[in-house]
Amino acid sequence: MKTEKKVLLVDMDHVIADLTSQYIKYYKEATGIEMRRNDLLGKPEDEAFPASKLIRSFLRTPGMFRNAAVIKDSQCILQELNELFDLYIVSAAMKFPQSLIEKYEWLREHFPFIKWTQIIFCGSKKNISGDYMIDDHLKNLDNFNGVKLLFTATHNTNVNSKKYTRVNGWHDVKQLLIEQNEWKIIDRLC
Repeated sequence: MKTEKKVLLVDMDHVIADLTSQYIKYYKEATGIEMRRNDLLGKPEDEAFPASKLIRSFLRTPGMFRNAAVIKDSQCILQELNELFDLYIVSAAMKFPQSLIEKYEWLREHFPFIKWTQIIFCGSKKNISGDYMIDDHLKNLDNFNGVKLLFTATHNTNVNSKKYTRVNGWHDVKQLLIEQNEWKIIDRLC
């Protein structure tokens, strides 16, 4: 008898795509001011940067999403999770329409094992359902009925709530979803 795989939903920005580094880079290019990650801890992006209106404009700048770095260890661990779960990448991308093609191309380049049928671009994650969701924003996790995994990002470091299970990186995710569940899988890449 074949058992159904659990559904794992994974956000893009700040979870697998390093938008914080993009913000820092674009901000320095626009203002000459170099920000450090430690300067941003616990603050939403539009409060963390002194010229906050620039931050929203970066989200409409060509290349912002396409050129983001990959979050450390996300590729190899997601490849393992892709074998064990019904994995979907879920991104609220509709507010910034140019991000749709950039995010799709970025995923094709950095996560070629994720099929187009595993990508969900939406306007809101309120109606998205599954067993687990990994996200960096509370607004997305608050409406989710499954296990809520809060991925640590600069803007959420001050969040302390029992409503979420915090994961401080991809090895925490692996520990929680693979090793604690006693999956029989061999580390191939990380």
